[in-house]
Amino acid sequence: MIEGIEPKVDALKKLGNRIKTLRMKAGHHHYEKFAGQNGIGRILLRRVELGGNVKYNSLLKIINALGVTPAEFFSEGFD
Repeated sequence: MIEGIEPKVDALKKLGNRIKTLRMKAGHHHYEKFAGQNGIGRILLRRVELGGNVKYNSLLKIINALGVTPAEFFSEGFD
């Protein structure tokens, strides 16, 4: 593996897991419906939840749609 890539991949997976966990906790069991209701591309949301890269603006839009602050979002799941 290329040096420095593995930690980034792990961090993106944790990010995706945190998004999915908060979405499910809020009662949004279908990512497509959640994405549509919040003006987020369903393909983008699915890719991010699976550990894909995400632009900062898109991440902030997702965090806002989850109803949490960035501080709350990053307070768990990133150990």
